[in-house]
Amino acid sequence: MDQQPGAVAAPTLRARATEALRRRRNWEQLVKFCIVGASGYVVNLAVYALLLNWANLHYTLAATGSFLVAVANNYTWNRVWTFRHQRGHVGYQGLRFLIVSLIVYAANLGLLTLFVAAGLGKIVSQAIAIVLVTPLNFLGNKLWSFRRRH
Repeated sequence: MDQQPGAVAAPTLRARATEALRRRRNWEQLVKFCIVGASGYVVNLAVYALLLNWANLHYTLAATGSFLVAVANNYTWNRVWTFRHQRGHVGYQGLRFLIVSLIVYAANLGLLTLFVAAGLGKIVSQAIAIVLVTPLNFLGNKLWSFRRRH
């Protein structure tokens, strides 16, 4: 298809990604997101270990309980700190955050199940799974949950 005279071509995905990688604010958000994620990681593993060892729940139920507590922690801190300049309606963003979190949780649960089946310890398996799904979590929340409307 020929381009009309005077029309400007839309930037390619590669050009947009390169531009995004050059913005300091994106890197600052990533660092903040990782700090919030680290607090959620500690909360998640602590609640998981408590539910697994003290409440004697099956590891998938313990993972579900710890996920819910960590999501509440992470949403709160990401909303008030990481993406504070991109705040929209609390319910709308909260729902989007929950949807992203559920998708990431499904990936986490799949990895957790694989690692446990492979013979890794349940807490070590959860620790590794959380780290592996973090990039998906950041991208989903940056690009959708807390996306700035133009």
